[in-house]
Amino acid sequence: MKRLILMRHAKSDWSTAAQTDHARPLNPRGQRSAVALGDWLRKNKYLPDEILCSDAMRTRETLIGLTLGEVPTRFTRDLYLAEPEAMAAALRHCTQDCILMVAHNPGSAMLAEMLLGQPPTHSEFATYPTCATLVADFGIHSWDKLAFHSGTPVDFIVPRDLIK
Repeated sequence: MKRLILMRHAKSDWSTAAQTDHARPLNPRGQRSAVALGDWLRKNKYLPDEILCSDAMRTRETLIGLTLGEVPTRFTRDLYLAEPEAMAAALRHCTQDCILMVAHNPGSAMLAEMLLGQPPTHSEFATYPTCATLVADFGIHSWDKLAFHSGTPVDFIVPRDLIK
């Protein structure tokens, strides 16, 4: 059994027009969302053995806000604004049982939809807003066997569900 935690980065700061997209940080709301999602992951024992993270500033800051401790992490430009097929290819090289992938839309939303046999019933799954997080299980023993439409949703949450 393999588990994927697929997270879109938290809300980024658009107030500084001079920054490149890649260098855009989180805004205060995004920082709060990352902390809340980290608390939720720990509370529910959704703890990764390995992390794949886009090397963009907003994904790095999202990961920092989660405070998940010492977990082997690979920051890669390959996940920056990646297509779902490229994201799946990165997963197929993983070796641990539970992977957290922190990336961007539209790739995250498209990958989530492509991986699941049936989508979760959450009303915001189709839009995959910032910091949306899917937890899905796959009945495989090795990530290189990952196939589209083979995952089972375990949980799905957005920051709005946690921060009132």
